[in-house]
Amino acid sequence: MAAAGQGARFGQPKQLIELAGKPLAAWSLELFARATEVAWVVVTCDPRQRSAFERLASDILGPKLHAIVDGGARRQDSVYAAVRAIRVPADIVVIHDGARPFAGRSLLRAVIAKACQSGAAIAAVPVTDTIKQATESGSVLATVPRERLWAAQTPQAFALATLLEAHRKAEREGYLATDDAELVERLGTANVGIVEASYDNLKITTPEDVVVAERIAAVRRTGPERYGG
Repeated sequence: MAAAGQGARFGQPKQLIELAGKPLAAWSLELFARATEVAWVVVTCDPRQRSAFERLASDILGPKLHAIVDGGARRQDSVYAAVRAIRVPADIVVIHDGARPFAGRSLLRAVIAKACQSGAAIAAVPVTDTIKQATESGSVLATVPRERLWAAQTPQAFALATLLEAHRKAEREGYLATDDAELVERLGTANVGIVEASYDNLKITTPEDVVVAERIAAVRRTGPERYGG
């Protein structure tokens, strides 16, 4: 689980802020604690929050906690460090953002199942906004057809060997991607499958996102789990 972000757009590291009565990262940790499909969990965190994460992750995950790893300067560095820290047999590795609290068991199972079939899979939602391509000067160059556009989320799951090679290739070439699926796409050895998720599976990026997340959490307390959540 990636939880080492600096929270530049949020104004502070956000992984331990309170959301509906518990730390933000606790939501994702609880998902993996409950998931019988997940045997071990590696957590990346800001070194300054390591002691807090050691307590939180140990309390929630118990024996499932495999390692806590200091995160790097970028998300890609943090994920690579976590993957290299795996010291147990694993065929499929799941990557999930600790700031994305509402991924649910059904979505996690579906992404893992798709990755087992194709070697790689992501959660995503269809793009609903009209997308404009712009010139360098900031004017509209073209309208991009959105019929086949998807907004990527996490969880994302990959064959361990494929993910490691994708990160090694990026390291050799100095390539920076926005998610792990992009690195695997560049490798060209696996088809990245898409599992349709929920728009509720948002990532907390700004303080305004917390307001929306509190509303979603309130609904979750009184209703059944939605497929993507």
